[in-house]
Amino acid sequence: MEDVQRHAPKVPINIDRVGIRGITVPLLVRDRAQGSRQTVARVDLGVDLPASFKGTHMSRFIEALEGWNDEINYQSVRRLLATVKERLGARRSYVRFCFPYFVHKPAPSSGIRSIISYECRLTGELDEKGQSFLLEVDVPVMTVCPCSKAISREGAHSQRTMIRLAVRMSGFSWIEEFIEMAEASGSSAVYTLLKREDEKYVTEHAFAQPTFVEDVVRNVAQRLTEHEHVRWFRVEVESMESIHSHNAFACIERDLRTQDGQA
Repeated sequence: MEDVQRHAPKVPINIDRVGIRGITVPLLVRDRAQGSRQTVARVDLGVDLPASFKGTHMSRFIEALEGWNDEINYQSVRRLLATVKERLGARRSYVRFCFPYFVHKPAPSSGIRSIISYECRLTGELDEKGQSFLLEVDVPVMTVCPCSKAISREGAHSQRTMIRLAVRMSGFSWIEEFIEMAEASGSSAVYTLLKREDEKYVTEHAFAQPTFVEDVVRNVAQRLTEHEHVRWFRVEVESMESIHSHNAFACIERDLRTQDGQA
């Protein structure tokens, strides 16, 4: 049959990335507590396309993904990238997994366990220069405003704050490590299930260590800088302000391979 994709395009311009987006697949992800855990991922796959070709072969992305069906880790993702690159005859291949990472988390006082999910993304690229991976984790925390506490005789305003961190690493690290780093950087972690004794603990614990959005982003950045495997990071913190009609944010990005992490 005629291969229309191999025809010359009317506009011969190189395409940086073309492929499929948003296919949902079951996935095994490494889990510190029990070795591995089942989750569901939304997957994007892509390659570059030379100016001489009208289109790519979309079905080959699906074939590569169907033939892969592996636990998600750097070695297995590299195999998928290599397969996609070879099957499509491309110079560069790209994959992105977006998935919820589930943790059984004990309440701080009662110890009752409940499941909480953290949104994660793993992006991989492969070309003639080698491979690169980017891990992203979104972690919600609670923050209490230091200014509000300082100027008020009773109470202080608090809110949920989202920490979005992205890291490039030289070695394996558990996703839980980055979750714990983030949760230790705000006023308190957040939980799915809290009994009254837990709610009392969280409220008092958070009130005892108020944090600006600036404090949170610096706390996370310091912990990432000290991590043995982190070579580059970006951390963005967004506070869903409870007494304002707008949000507050702060961001730090550092390449630890080329600088000492100081501003």
